[in-house]
Amino acid sequence: MDIKTSKIELVKIILNIDNDDFIKKVVDFINREKSDFWSDLTELEKEEISKGIEQLNMGERTSYKDALKKIS
Repeated sequence: MDIKTSKIELVKIILNIDNDDFIKKVVDFINREKSDFWSDLTELEKEEISKGIEQLNMGERTSYKDALKKIS
């Protein structure tokens, strides 16, 4: 069964469920699965990203070419 067929079958099953608690659990599960990547980062990674954004906002930038030269 391909993914499109699986999705259609899942929708059919959900449409036939009358249990509100179960539907809420399914919705909660789906919302957790599509969580923001930010919550999966370590504190150090979050700090580094925030620092980089702050530097960009202050006009401190490195061109893509220069960045490639540094890592090559």
